[in-house]
Amino acid sequence: MENFVPPKPANSYRIVLDLHQPQKRLDTILLQEFKIQNDDPKLKEVSRSKLKELFSEGKILIKGQRANPSSSLAKGITYVDILGFGK
Repeated sequence: MENFVPPKPANSYRIVLDLHQPQKRLDTILLQEFKIQNDDPKLKEVSRSKLKELFSEGKILIKGQRANPSSSLAKGITYVDILGFGK
């Protein structure tokens, strides 16, 4: 079975999560991923409150759909796009 890779929205930063086990909350995983990435220094600076704001403004997408901070993640690959952080 082929993995479907959704098109990356303009002016967005994509994080590809390759999870070996399911995770309970997207917001926790994203905050960790922001800190370890080295492509966008502004993402490293994102606080919990700023992350919450990004979610409430609909700027975090999974498969092109608005994501919720409490969304659980299945094992495998998930494409997360953060709008407004692209090059």
